[in-house]
Order: sequence, then structure tokens, then C-alpha cells
Amino acid sequence: MKSLVKPLLALALILLAAPTAAAPAGGEASPRVAEIIASRCALCHGPEGESASAIYPRLAAQHPGYLKKQLKDFRDGQRKSDTMSDMVKDLKDEDIAALATFFASKKAGGRQSGDVDLAGVGKFIFHRGNTFSGVSACASCHGPKGFGTEHLPRLAGQHPAYIETQLKEFNKRERTNDNSIMHSIASKLTELETKAVAVYIGGLQ
Repeated sequence: MKSLVKPLLALALILLAAPTAAAPAGGEASPRVAEIIASRCALCHGPEGESASAIYPRLAAQHPGYLKKQLKDFRDGQRKSDTMSDMVKDLKDEDIAALATFFASKKAGGRQSGDVDLAGVGKFIFHRGNTFSGVSACASCHGPKGFGTEHLPRLAGQHPAYIETQLKEFNKRERTNDNSIMHSIASKLTELETKAVAVYIGGLQ
């Protein structure tokens, strides 16, 4: 019996010392996740998901389930992006889950609507669609405030330029995941409607 004590004690110490990817409660990142954020995510998306550049999406307050899916799709080749695929290629599922939890816990900052006239057109399309061209209302899936669901992205407050780019990629089928429904909608939007919806979404809070 005594012969087992030392090996068991050593095993227990190893397990206690092993790094964990899970983010502790309260939105604080574990050392492992904090290192990933500082060395990779923060470069484009900011340390708390509030990207200052319009070409990169804001991650703060995004649904964790949606973030997990997108990161896994980048890692597994379902969504194409040389930059993102390289950033996540070595991440384990637990790393991805912890990153998603961290960014989802962050509060989205305040927004401004931008061009008021464009935002007015976008508001109409967002809430009512365009029955003449067959465009469905964005709110029917993403909610009246653009908050989305666990499986559909939060749009509220996203950079208009990023929204516009994604809609165009869906239209051309250059967005290589989640394309089936969004292509049918984006392909019916005019250039003006695309820009207007993006501006309106950017002002939602």
C-alpha cells in the first residue's frame, strides 16, 4: 500500500499543475487563453473583441455557440480564410470553447447610426424586407434588435463595412459556410440595399 502512495501523489501533482483552457467565471481568461488572445486575436479583433478596424468583425457579446462554430469551421476548412485558418489551425476544441466564452462575456460598446437616410432605407429592409424582389426581413431570423440566437450571429453594432463585405461574399458564394440561406437573400439585394442594411445594423445596440 505504501508503495502506491508516492506514485499516486506524483500523479495528483501533475494533474493539478496541468494547464486548463477553460476560462474562469466572470469573463476572465485562463493563462492559456489569455496568451492566445494576446498573441493572435487581439491583433485584429482587439483584446476584448472590440475591433477598431472596420474590416474585422467585432466579437464582443457575440453568441458563444456561433463563435465556436465559426472558429471550428475556420480550423477544419469549412470556412475559407488564409489568415484565420492559420490562426486557429492548432487550437483544440476546449481552446475554442474558452475563447468563445471569453468574447461572448464582453459588453458591446455604443454605436452611431452613420448616414441617417441610408439607415432609414436599411431599417425598412431589416424589419420588412422587400416583397417586390423577394428579400426576407433580416429581423425574421436575427431578431428585431439584431441580437440573433445561439446559432445565428448577433448583428447589432457590427461594423457596416464588415456586414457589407459578408453580404457580397454570400451573394458570390465566396463565403464558404452558412451559405445556403444567406445566398438566396444576399443575391436579391441591390447595391443600395446592401449598404443601407449594413449602415442600419451598425447603429443597433
